[in-house]
Amino acid sequence: MNKIYYLASCDTCRKIIKSLPKDHDLVFHDIKQNPITVEELEEMHELSGSYESLFSKKAQLYKSMDLKNKSLTEDDFKKYILEHYTFLSRPVFIINDKIYIGNTQQNILQVMKALG
Repeated sequence: MNKIYYLASCDTCRKIIKSLPKDHDLVFHDIKQNPITVEELEEMHELSGSYESLFSKKAQLYKSMDLKNKSLTEDDFKKYILEHYTFLSRPVFIINDKIYIGNTQQNILQVMKALG
């Protein structure tokens, strides 16, 4: 099942969703309305290879909790992502058992190719 984990209130996520091909078969998962489960996070981890790659260091909470001055482990990244949706780098696409994390232009081009 192809899926996108996103935040409905995120302008960047909305812009990316608008630009998707019309005939995609994505299941939409708003991580604020419907928090990700341990199982979903573990699936993302299995596809990406690390929790750190799924973790957003741009999150305001990251700065306000002064996490940049702590040495975080994989378990810490997992814990924070499960505790608060803002720590998931978004959007996260899972398409044909491949994961695409974040909103870089290159990443979105790969998503478009995978959906095309």
